[in-house]
Amino acid sequence: MKISKNITAAMMILLSGTSAFAINGDLLIGVGAKSRAMGGVGIAKSNGAESALVNPAMLSAISDTELSITSTFFMPVAYYNGGAGEEYSTSDFTVIPEFSMATKLNENFYVGFGVWGVGGLGADYSESGTALNGGNGTMQMVTSLGLMKVGVPLAYEKDGLSVGFTPMLQYGELDIHFNAPTSPTTYQTVGEGSGKDVGFGYNFGLAYDLSNVNIDNLTVGFVYKSSIKMSYDGQISAATQAFAPLLGGSLSDDLEQPAEIGFGVSYKILNNHTLAFDYKRVQWENADGYSDFGWKNQNIYILGYEYAQKSWALRAGYNYAKSPLREQDGSTTAGATLNMFNLLGFPVNIESHYSVGGGYSFSDKISVDAAFVYANEQQNTYNTSALAALNMAPNEVSVRHSQTSLSLQLNYNF
Repeated sequence: MKISKNITAAMMILLSGTSAFAINGDLLIGVGAKSRAMGGVGIAKSNGAESALVNPAMLSAISDTELSITSTFFMPVAYYNGGAGEEYSTSDFTVIPEFSMATKLNENFYVGFGVWGVGGLGADYSESGTALNGGNGTMQMVTSLGLMKVGVPLAYEKDGLSVGFTPMLQYGELDIHFNAPTSPTTYQTVGEGSGKDVGFGYNFGLAYDLSNVNIDNLTVGFVYKSSIKMSYDGQISAATQAFAPLLGGSLSDDLEQPAEIGFGVSYKILNNHTLAFDYKRVQWENADGYSDFGWKNQNIYILGYEYAQKSWALRAGYNYAKSPLREQDGSTTAGATLNMFNLLGFPVNIESHYSVGGGYSFSDKISVDAAFVYANEQQNTYNTSALAALNMAPNEVSVRHSQTSLSLQLNYNF
């Protein structure tokens, strides 16, 4: 337990400096290099110990004890145009750690432990422009949300049916600060320090190997992830208080992690080829905080492929999900303000993601995996005409955003 506590503490320190590393909303696609190389699939495809967070039921595929350590190097590129030309977000590099361990207790029971950096969002325009320290329309805004989960997955398998359950602890840290205009020539600094919170939830998963009903090489899976209540004192309320007359009041500090539901299928062809498909629905509309910003539920479609030999594997994948951001009615002050906040502080407009990767086994005990993910540039322009009428913004604002990431993973079996 001392080792586990030290790992948890170290990862909390790492996450305290994170910023923008979202893919599907504020969530990374997949956990671990194997899953990420296949676009994030894992509901019906076992990826060893790293399966614990995607679908705990898939832990039933491990044969002994497995440990995986992963680092993801995340590199987003975002440009915001607030009316005076594009400004660059310097939040362009983040290291995201993951640790997974699982063991087979007997013929039916499996248990594990994991600490995972799972997502976040943000941007950093603190170095942009001048315009009386307003950053040429960016307000020199800095937003940073880091999310980490700690869980102990449990799985039971009998006659091809696997059931998994993971009690989950989530740690989050949110920081929002900026220079808010008070007149055409003055501003006030809003926000200081960060808010932290810990919440609790659970993951529940099922998987079934249909070879038990004479349909060989086909596995189906289901997963449900509960919502997790989170609140970051003095962050969202302070940030939106500066615009309370426009919004009709400040927003609460709640930022609930939404519930998810998902289904998956994987099929092995000629022993070496595996095709997998996952569908997930993330319920942003029902999550406190995200619903206040007008986020919509998100349908995620993932297709993954793996070609595996005894000592090596090649993988590829595609992940698509329409952005949860939706343009609000910019002819109203509330809608225009939310449009500005969403594109400036929470640029999660990425939709298509392409991934490749592979793995190599040095021995029966040691192997490595890698994944590269590219999200092509997405540009969105939203109406802020109600703010323009008050000389607070142009008629519209826009953001350009793309992402690349590299995941490296070390696995040890014993």
